[in-house]
Amino acid sequence: MSAPGALSLSRTVLRALVVANVIYGLGILALLVASLVAEGPLFTALGVKQGEGMDRMIRGMRFIAVAGLAAVPIAHVILARLLAIVDTVRAGDPFVVPNAARLQTIAWCVLGLEGLHLLIGAVAATSASSVQPLDIDWSFSVTPWIAVLLLFVLARVFDHGARMRADLEGTV
Repeated sequence: MSAPGALSLSRTVLRALVVANVIYGLGILALLVASLVAEGPLFTALGVKQGEGMDRMIRGMRFIAVAGLAAVPIAHVILARLLAIVDTVRAGDPFVVPNAARLQTIAWCVLGLEGLHLLIGAVAATSASSVQPLDIDWSFSVTPWIAVLLLFVLARVFDHGARMRADLEGTV
């Protein structure tokens, strides 16, 4: 695939992900509201059993929903910054200081999402009981943490490169 085609596809995918992120957020918000308005039917439908640990399980599930809602604006920031970077690549000038700042913002956002991921895992573990497990298929992975480090380093490389280019252009 040619570079212009790949950039066009990337832009289309990123715009679709922005829409999907909003839909995701609305779905979580609807579930959270339903958990407050129609607690019994909703949690029965979700498989929460009456009895010991039920209240703890419901609080945990609501907290996880709130954490999911918190992830929506963070994901939006990431997607918006990626779109802006793609636009600079399309314009033929990606090695600019604003892209370094965008990459650093993305790094902080991914770090924040990973923090939420850890928090959700802890909440799921503490909300479950021997009678009632809360299986959210959570697992720890080192890969996103390496990606965070890579993004911070890449941001510095972009910043340094853009400043060096500006200095060279100023001397010519």
